[in-house]
Amino acid sequence: MSRIFNAAVATEAHDRADGPRRTVTPGIATSALNAANQFWFAVAVAGQLMLVVYVVGFYGRAALQGQLESWNRVLPHGYVAGDTFGNLIVAVHLLFATIITLGGALQLTTGVRRLWPTLHRWNGRLYLLSAMLMSVGGLVMIWTRGGAGDLSQHIAITLNALLIMGFAGMTVRHAIARRFDLHRRWALRLFLAVSGVWFFRVGLMFWIAVNQGPVGFDPKTFQGPFLTFLAFAQYLLPLAILQLYFHVQDHGTPGRRIAMACGLVVLTLLMAVGIVAASMMMWLPRIL
Repeated sequence: MSRIFNAAVATEAHDRADGPRRTVTPGIATSALNAANQFWFAVAVAGQLMLVVYVVGFYGRAALQGQLESWNRVLPHGYVAGDTFGNLIVAVHLLFATIITLGGALQLTTGVRRLWPTLHRWNGRLYLLSAMLMSVGGLVMIWTRGGAGDLSQHIAITLNALLIMGFAGMTVRHAIARRFDLHRRWALRLFLAVSGVWFFRVGLMFWIAVNQGPVGFDPKTFQGPFLTFLAFAQYLLPLAILQLYFHVQDHGTPGRRIAMACGLVVLTLLMAVGIVAASMMMWLPRIL
C-alpha cells in the first residue's frame, strides 16, 4: 500500500539512547507517521472508487442506453441537443475523470513503482494526459455552458484547473531531470489538485450530514458562503496539509511527527464520514 504523503522518504538514523527523558523514539514516530499515511491512502482510494462506480453506473449507463439527456438531472447543461462538440467535451471529461481516478491510485502504489517501473512510467504519462484534458474540458464546460454555483465557484474551479496544469508541468520537469524526490512531491500535489472535485463532494456531504441539512447555502441556487469557501478549500486545504507534512517529515521532531500522525488519522476519519454520506445520499441512489 502506498504511503500517499511519503513523497521523499528520509533515511532515518538508528536510535541512540538519550537517557530516560526521551519518551518517543524517532523510529516509533516515523512508523506512526507512515501508518497514518497508509490509512489515509486506503480510505481515499476506497472513496474514489465509489465515485468511479457512480460515474460509470450513471453517466456511462445513460450513454450506452442512448439517454444522454438524463445527464442533466445531475450535471446542468450536461447534454445540449444539437451541440455535438460540447457534448463530446463533456463525455471526454467524464471518461478521463474515470481514468485519472483509477490511474492515480495505481500510480501512488509503492509496489507498482518498485516492481513494475515501466507500468509506472506509462501509467504516469496517461495520468498526466488525462489531467490536462480533464482540466481543459472543465474550463470549457464552466465558461461556455455555465454550471451550478456563482462566479466565485467558477473562479475557484478555474484556479484548480490552472494548478493542475502547473503541477503536471513541474512533475514532468523533475522526472526528466531525474530529480525523483522532487518529482514525487509534485506528483502528490498534482494528485490532490486533481482530486478537488472528489474532495468537494465528500466535504459537502459531510457538512450536510453533520448539520442535518444544508446550512450556509441555498440548495436551489447552489450558492452561499459555505459553497464559496468549499470551492477553494477543496484543493487548497489538502495542499496546505501536504505542505505541513513535508515540513514535519523534513524537520520535525519525534513529537511533531506523532502529532502529525494523529492529525492525519483524525482527518481521515472525518473524510470517511463524508465518503459514507456521499455514497448513501448522492452516488448509490442514482445508480441503484
